[in-house]
Amino acid sequence: MAHWLFKTEPGDYSWDEFVADGRTDWDGVKNHQAANNMRAMRLGERAFFYRSVKDPAVLGIMEVVGEAFPDPDDPKGKFVRVELAPIAPLAEPVSLAAIKADPRLADLALVRQSRLSVMPVSDEHWALICNMGGRSDD
Repeated sequence: MAHWLFKTEPGDYSWDEFVADGRTDWDGVKNHQAANNMRAMRLGERAFFYRSVKDPAVLGIMEVVGEAFPDPDDPKGKFVRVELAPIAPLAEPVSLAAIKADPRLADLALVRQSRLSVMPVSDEHWALICNMGGRSDD
């Protein structure tokens, strides 16, 4: 089963808002590579919720509860949304600085392609970040 990472800016959508909503259609993705990653997602796959820009860190784990569908805000039909639901916060946020400091995460897309908003996470990287955040490998 694949794993993913979704970025959001703190002023756009917070972990607390996401938990209060209970689920959301992830919108605003206007990058073709990120959209292709969303098209590849399947029900039940897990993803990290990552806060970018201010105090960047992985904050929690979420699940794909709705596969890719056309973004109604895209009149050209090039982009998609997926539906996500929160699973649990990490016991300790995993900062971008901590991720960059661990050589085992050097080839993580978050480090290599820092501008990409939706990216795959390998099983090994998933387990490492979960462990850094005080959670078992879900």
